[in-house]
Amino acid sequence: MLSLKPLLRTIFVVVSLASSLARADMTIEIVGGGSTRHAIAVVPFKDESTRLRDPLTLVVRNDLNLSGMFRVLDTSNVSDVPHTSAAIQYPLWQGAGAQSVAVGTVSDAGNGQVTVSFSLMDVSQKKQLTAGQFTVGPDQGRQVGHKIADMIYRAITGQPGIFSTRIVYVLKQGNANYQLQVADIDGGRAQTVLRSKEPIMSPAWSPDGRYLAYVSFETHKPVVWVQDLATGQRRAAANFKGSNSAPAWSPDGRQLAVVLTTSGNSEIYLVDAAGGGAPRRLTRSDAIDTEPSWSADGAKIVFVSDRAGGPQIYSMAATGGDATRLTWQGSYNVSPRLSPDGNTLTFIQRQAGAFRVMMQDRASGDVRVLSSDPYNERPSFAPNGQMVLYASVQGGQSVLYAATLDGGNKARLAVLNGEVQDPAWGPFTH
Repeated sequence: MLSLKPLLRTIFVVVSLASSLARADMTIEIVGGGSTRHAIAVVPFKDESTRLRDPLTLVVRNDLNLSGMFRVLDTSNVSDVPHTSAAIQYPLWQGAGAQSVAVGTVSDAGNGQVTVSFSLMDVSQKKQLTAGQFTVGPDQGRQVGHKIADMIYRAITGQPGIFSTRIVYVLKQGNANYQLQVADIDGGRAQTVLRSKEPIMSPAWSPDGRYLAYVSFETHKPVVWVQDLATGQRRAAANFKGSNSAPAWSPDGRQLAVVLTTSGNSEIYLVDAAGGGAPRRLTRSDAIDTEPSWSADGAKIVFVSDRAGGPQIYSMAATGGDATRLTWQGSYNVSPRLSPDGNTLTFIQRQAGAFRVMMQDRASGDVRVLSSDPYNERPSFAPNGQMVLYASVQGGQSVLYAATLDGGNKARLAVLNGEVQDPAWGPFTH
């Protein structure tokens, strides 16, 4: 089960203490959905099962379902099975309730490659909304499926899709087996980028998606590391006296906000992400200051402090100085993250012994509960700002959820072979 220790250890900082492939057995299940979703039919692509190693159509359907913006229709109930836009019998799809239809083919491109072609058609207007063609290896069906889902999402919603982005999390198996894993947002293509017998905490993506910063206890004290995902090479970015924890990348990728106890107290500092140089202190208080997170424009840092007697969320200029309190409801608010547009704050609030994912409108200050299960941790926004990823305990099982901002649609990504901790949604990389 997901322990509360990750929540507590990030507030009360612990001071005593080439990538290999590994499948994280994850399954996707949609556990909610609104009534205003766009009805779409994704017809199985011609020859995908014989030319691709992964089921492309299933990836597209799962992605669109995950977003909460689509209602993917069962195409087996419609006699029409088109593979090109010219072959679509529109009256049949109108009768099935489809607003749009995606069709495609997979053909031999020679030299061991295949060409995937697709079109998305508006059913009522019989016009093309988007189309694409990809020449790839037969083992790249999942990647192409995510790209197609991104194109469909943009064509219908006008916003960039997030299905080609990745997530990171810590998988714990037993008492002394920690794995830092990167995966597609649906759990596919999971890679273990670090294994350790000591705890791994607080993974954070660089803005370009090339690096991960994280905290490792492998030297028997918390040290912040930065690791290149392509090469596996890594370096210590913060290894100062005392505890080094809670890394957060600046939007330009040059700096990390970290929490150090070099002064004897938990304070927020800036360090060079490339290593070297002295840390620059940002907070100066008698309280515990921790869990920094940047605004997308790099102007602000939100963080947690118990300077008011209990953990609350504050905002300050990225250069330091006076802090403004942001949360006033509840006696325990932690793990803050700002949406990409800066209009929404997500965080964890303790309510009668439960730890809920909360959403706060920055303009009005209105707060609402996003999660339904009692134990949740470390929410983070999708890079388009339309969903939130968080870890939870559901039915005694440690799981990941991706939820729409209103909580109306949740995709449950169940890690079946261990505890999942400290998830973070990665950035756009294209």
